[in-house]
Amino acid sequence: MNQGEETLLSHIREARERRETTAPKAEELGVGIEGAYKVQAALGEGREVSGYKLGLLGPAKQAQMGVDSPIYGRVYEDMILASPVQLGSFLQRRLEPELAVVLGVDLPPGSSPGVAHLAIGGIFLAIDFLSSVWEDYEFDAADVVADNVSGGGFLLGERLLNEPLEGNLRLYHNGRLLTEGPVGNVGDIEGRLLWLSEAVGGLEAGQTIFLGSPAADQEATPGTVELHGPRGSVLVADLQED
Repeated sequence: MNQGEETLLSHIREARERRETTAPKAEELGVGIEGAYKVQAALGEGREVSGYKLGLLGPAKQAQMGVDSPIYGRVYEDMILASPVQLGSFLQRRLEPELAVVLGVDLPPGSSPGVAHLAIGGIFLAIDFLSSVWEDYEFDAADVVADNVSGGGFLLGERLLNEPLEGNLRLYHNGRLLTEGPVGNVGDIEGRLLWLSEAVGGLEAGQTIFLGSPAADQEATPGTVELHGPRGSVLVADLQED
C-alpha cells in the first residue's frame, strides 16, 4: 500500500477502536477504489473470509457515487450473528432486509450463468446490520469500500426459499412496518454472483453472499424484528443493548 492507503487504514482502525465516527478521508488522501479495496483487505488481515456483501447495485446509486459497477465487502465468520443481537458493537447502527445465497459448489471466474445457477446451494432471508465510521453515513465510494462497505453483522434465516422468488421483503420492529421493497429489485442473482466471482478471483462452496437490499435501511433499536419474505417465510430476532 502507498502512504495514503496506509494513512486511511490507520484512520479507520483508530476510529473503530475509539468507537467514534469521523469525516471521510479517501479523497483528501488520494485513495481511489482500487486502493480502498487494499485497505479493506488489510483491515481483515488474519481473518478467514466466509462470504461477501454487495452494495451500490442500482445504476442510479452507482452514478451518484461516481462508479460504474457494484461494490463488495468481506464477510467474516464472527459477523454471522444469532438472536439476541447485541447492538453495542455497531457504530451508527442501522439494518436492512436482504436475501442471501449460500454456495453449494465453487464458482470460478469466467463461469456461465447456467453454472452460476447450479452453484446456488440455497437462498435465505437475511438482515444486514450496518456499522460505519463515516459520520452520518456521508462518504464517497472509496471511503465506504475501505470501511468494508459498512459491514457490521448479519442474521441468516433457517428456511430455504424456493424459486421463483416473488413479492416483497417487509421488515417489522415490534410489529410496526419499518421498510419494504420488492424481491425483484434484488436483480439477476446469477449475474450478481458472476460479477462478484470475477471481482474477487472466484467464490468457494460454503460461502454466503448477501445480495443487497431492495428497501431503505433503518435505525436499529432494541426490540423484536421480523423479516417477512416470499411464500410466508419469516426471520425473527431480538435486538438488545449491551
